[in-house]
Amino acid sequence: MFVGTALGLPAQQSAQQADWLLDPSSYRARVEEDTARHELILDNGLLRLRVRLKNGPALVSIEQRTRGQQLLRAAAPLGAFTVNGTAANVGGLLGQPNHAFLRQEWIDQMTADPAAFAWDGTFAAGPIEARFAWRRTRPSADANWPPAGQHVCIPCTGAPGLPKGLTATVHLEIYDGIPLVAHWLELKNAGAAPVEVDSFTALRLPLVEAESRVEPERLGVRLPNVYVETDYSFHAMTGADGSSHSVRWLADPQYETQVNYEKQTRCLLEVKPDVGPAQTVAAGGTFTTFRTFVLVPDSEDRERQSLAQRRMYRTLAPWSTENPLMMHVRSADPAAVRAAIDQCADVGFEMAILTFGSGFNIEDDSQQNLDRWKELTEYAHAHGVQLGGYSLLSSRRIEPETDNCINKETGKPGGQVFGTAPALASEWGQRYFAKLRRFYEYTGFDLLEHDGSYPGDHDAMARPPLQKGYDDSRWVQFGIIADFYRWCRGRGIYLNVPDWYFLQGSNKTGMGYRETNWSLPREQQVLHARQNLFDGTREKNPSMGWMFVPLTEYHGGGAAATIEPLVEHLDHYELMLSCNLGYGAQACWRGPRLYDAEATRALVKKWVGWYKQYRSILESDVIHGSSRRADGQGLDWVLHCNPACEPPAMLAVWNPTGQEIAKSIPIDLYYAGLTDAFRVTDSHAGGEGKNEPLLLDRRSRGLFPVTVGAGRVNWYAISAKR
Repeated sequence: MFVGTALGLPAQQSAQQADWLLDPSSYRARVEEDTARHELILDNGLLRLRVRLKNGPALVSIEQRTRGQQLLRAAAPLGAFTVNGTAANVGGLLGQPNHAFLRQEWIDQMTADPAAFAWDGTFAAGPIEARFAWRRTRPSADANWPPAGQHVCIPCTGAPGLPKGLTATVHLEIYDGIPLVAHWLELKNAGAAPVEVDSFTALRLPLVEAESRVEPERLGVRLPNVYVETDYSFHAMTGADGSSHSVRWLADPQYETQVNYEKQTRCLLEVKPDVGPAQTVAAGGTFTTFRTFVLVPDSEDRERQSLAQRRMYRTLAPWSTENPLMMHVRSADPAAVRAAIDQCADVGFEMAILTFGSGFNIEDDSQQNLDRWKELTEYAHAHGVQLGGYSLLSSRRIEPETDNCINKETGKPGGQVFGTAPALASEWGQRYFAKLRRFYEYTGFDLLEHDGSYPGDHDAMARPPLQKGYDDSRWVQFGIIADFYRWCRGRGIYLNVPDWYFLQGSNKTGMGYRETNWSLPREQQVLHARQNLFDGTREKNPSMGWMFVPLTEYHGGGAAATIEPLVEHLDHYELMLSCNLGYGAQACWRGPRLYDAEATRALVKKWVGWYKQYRSILESDVIHGSSRRADGQGLDWVLHCNPACEPPAMLAVWNPTGQEIAKSIPIDLYYAGLTDAFRVTDSHAGGEGKNEPLLLDRRSRGLFPVTVGAGRVNWYAISAKR
């Protein structure tokens, strides 16, 4: 890591022509000091941050470079701490005359905040370091870990009103090839006595409003075009919801000149935990906040915003691109498990999971149980299959009652997100995680499906030495489960978690579906599946969300809802295979077997073989503007694009009706990088592949003629090769 006051890195090119969503290679992060302006600059050609060092530090610019748009309208401190009941900003500038915009001459005249932590005159910069270890044990996207980019730390001396010996350090990261920055703070205690971090504010950014309204807000108002997420996320199936307890939009009381008559325009971004963390920092100790990630899309177009968010996850959580084909085995009987492993190996499935209700008990730490599962793991590995199992955490009640989270109002268990929940800082909680670690270390299991993961429940009970009570309980419990997930990531253990723990190491969450819909008649299930896949891939890469296929009855519905016997429902089985694999997503195929006859076996092998042949493009971005959500009234389709793949595009088209349909589909192949004539490899059930030319207009759009039989699916691999 370089330490100094000027980095001397080469200047960024003055203009960039490539679209970063097609080719990000020229957008490299750099850090340099502008000594004339007393500023530190973080720039990657897409996003530029300027931090005023003199009288600061203070953030004085966030510029979206491809649009030349300034997002910041006022100078901002780089965080704040409340210690022993006293609050102090980390840097900041005072004296800005108008908070609608910020002029350079004002910055030069503004003064330091005398009550704040102040820049100590140094900074350090260097490559980004990994947040934690990632052991790669299965195929994933070609991604860097740690992400490529630059990290800066800005040390600050103690604030006058806080105990002596406290210093704060600001950390910033800017990434190659994406308009994304990260921010976090450290508080070091070099004093002789411990201190209490009551709360902190990670960021408080006065951003340019997305729209101005004179009247009070009644029907909602557009917010500034930034996406903010923290790695302190829980109780959600999307990142924004997972961070919502810490990320909020407020009115800015200093913005006196805004158009809104009541001065209630929501244009002040605050990132702060709603409770706590109430952490004691011992003499010589350090407290570190969560990390905040700010993504600044270059357009208000929904497609580009969505693509930017999905690129962010591939950058920050590349393990989420691991996407094994997985069977949920309904019985933990060793003979049934071996039979399922054999079938997985035969048809090309890559993982067998002991599902909920199977009789598998990961908390049984008897030597007999450990030995049994170690033997079965070795059997699976010998057949090229990974093995995993299910464990329920939060949606349960523990005995004695003191091992459950205690409600602050009643003094008893109950009132938690899922009714009752174990207290992770309790003796039971500590034993539970110790048992999980021992199980995976001993057996060599490859996956944990962790149901009811910690959803952010508070716990009003003191649990020394880990937890003091209500105010620190969320911070402590989140830390316990995050530490465990990071431990799993470092060992290559795959994590299915129905919650938003991607930035702490989890691999996959639910794509988004209602479980009781799997009791509907089969023809309705398959339409719901394609709707769920279309909707779920707006914010997730296909590999990030699991779907569900009940091979046996699930939540009722009888014979009309059930695929078994599989050989009697091959048409439906094929549609479920094609729609999940056609979207590049994996389903939980839950049952005792994957096939029951040679015809069933051949069907599964066919679709698994197709998926593996085209895996790279199928797991690439879904272009929703060129896909159509299923409605049962006509053709629906999905288009994947990735200019780094061959082929760079894949189109799958389903016909849910009882008649053959011929139609010309409008498609946009811009995000495939295709600008000229190309050829299409066409294949469908009972048909032969063929090559056909097709012309695109200057915006890479064209009409794609298809003919799809009743109740069938066609797929088309699209390539520039002639």
